[in-house]
Amino acid sequence: MTDQRPAESQAYPGSTERMRTPPRDSMSGWRGNGLLAGRRALVTGGDSGIGRAVSVLFAKEGADVAICYLDQMEDSDAERTCALIRAEGRAAAAFRRDLADPRACRDVVTAAVDALGGLDILVNNVAYQNPVSSLEELSDEQWRRTFAVNIDSYFHTTKAALAHLGEGSVILNTASINGLRGNSSLIDYSATKGAVLALTYSLAQTLRDRGVRVNAVAPGPVWTPLIPATMDEDKVSSFGSQAPFGRAAEPDEIAPSYLFFAAGAMSSYYSGEVLAPIGGETLPG
Repeated sequence: MTDQRPAESQAYPGSTERMRTPPRDSMSGWRGNGLLAGRRALVTGGDSGIGRAVSVLFAKEGADVAICYLDQMEDSDAERTCALIRAEGRAAAAFRRDLADPRACRDVVTAAVDALGGLDILVNNVAYQNPVSSLEELSDEQWRRTFAVNIDSYFHTTKAALAHLGEGSVILNTASINGLRGNSSLIDYSATKGAVLALTYSLAQTLRDRGVRVNAVAPGPVWTPLIPATMDEDKVSSFGSQAPFGRAAEPDEIAPSYLFFAAGAMSSYYSGEVLAPIGGETLPG
């Protein structure tokens, strides 16, 4: 059944508390089983949406979590995520950084390690998108910004984290359905998400002998603050209706895919793999 949302919009990068229809992103009702007991995770883009749900789920499973986010507008979202983590009895830390800057990527890894006492799990989840109606509309500046945030940051953050990741550590990358099949209005975004998949495959091979597993999650449409912050109201109101399930996912529905890859008890034989929670769509290959 198609889920029609009220039209809404807000300034980029968006805030959960400003949404008329907030997403389900706090993993309410989930009972942890200690799958990540004693682990320490850094989640970029962890203030809201998928990042918040993943951060809280990891905490419920016993991990201490540091998050990174972009803008002052998101301060309250970041504070809320940290409060949810601490409510589970876990340590939380939040850092405001623009990860389009390689120095910020290196800095946030150092800050997270200092705050948590080490690092076992890196979740590269930060993303930027801005739909266009044609290739001509896609500016050089936007192309570069999208790549700097969506793929360059993954490289720089991962490279900085390697000094702290030992055997049994995990790197998780957020890809997208758009990286699997493209999108006519998200040309640059889709290109970066395809690059995320190739980076995941390559890192899984190069880090295998170090005992570090690398996997990716490639969701379909997910209701997060990024949607009303980057799409017009008509697109927002019908967002996700193209999926076979007729609706966008809630972040809480996507986060367990990350837990599956993060927990060695469930996925110790997985590296270089992609989970694609895409609402019933089937893809060849």
